[in-house]
Amino acid sequence: MSDDANTDSAAPLVDPTGLTEIAAGVFVIPDNRVPLVPNIGIIRGEHSALVVDCGMGPVNGETVLAAAKRVAGDRDLILTLTHFHPEHGFGAQAFSAGAETFYNAAQANELAAKGKAYLEMFRDFGPSVASALEGTKLVQPDRTWTGDSHTLDLGGRKVELRTWGKAHTQADQVVWLPQERILFTGDLAENRIFPIFPWFPPDDVDISAVRWCEALADMEAMRPAVVVPGHGELGGVEILQEVRRYLEEIARRVAVLHGQGVGTEAMVEQITTQMTSDHPDWDAPEWIGFAVRYHADNR
Repeated sequence: MSDDANTDSAAPLVDPTGLTEIAAGVFVIPDNRVPLVPNIGIIRGEHSALVVDCGMGPVNGETVLAAAKRVAGDRDLILTLTHFHPEHGFGAQAFSAGAETFYNAAQANELAAKGKAYLEMFRDFGPSVASALEGTKLVQPDRTWTGDSHTLDLGGRKVELRTWGKAHTQADQVVWLPQERILFTGDLAENRIFPIFPWFPPDDVDISAVRWCEALADMEAMRPAVVVPGHGELGGVEILQEVRRYLEEIARRVAVLHGQGVGTEAMVEQITTQMTSDHPDWDAPEWIGFAVRYHADNR
């Protein structure tokens, strides 16, 4: 992300007063469409409770931890992250005492490689973001898992963690409740928000739009009843379908304009105009240009 991609319009603070039980023992703290605040999940089993993402910085981490303790009671707490980006996981230090942190290994490696640079980049996004990040310490998980999937038994409730490798980041992870058919997508899918393309050559180029679309298609095939996107309101499979169609349409339009000899910045201007017209109720149109440049650079 860059200064051009974010504003300092609202403090990126998790609001636990909106905590909602969307199914028996499955809770969501909604993002309220506040930039740089994710939807956060708390999934309760008989002996453990899984927290999905924790917000940005120690204050948000403590807020999420307190909410998780209220939901979990005397159950063990486990924190997992959908990906390493600061608004999803840079509050993890709050969980260092009294909870276990558990990520996929590739995500942990990406955090180790890029975490400091992303911390400094986000601090430049404005006073409220810098304030939220004050005192942030980057922490590695207690345990990691490898492969394409891992099943956690929370006691009477099994939760599947899945990854497709490099897509939005190097190792995006979704959280799937097969019995309830509830899917936490992280930023592989957002609701009425133009998808975030962290395409910052030469510093960060770890995106695969092809695999991103494959992951969305696989998630659609899981037939989720409830989709909890990384940001935006909860919904159904239509969220996944809309994001996939957008990604495919960006690739198609860049290919057409490239064939016509149109330069990259002219593509950005033209496609941004088209896409904002096609999706007038979507937020963050600044990310369209990043997606166009990604496809133009990878032709």
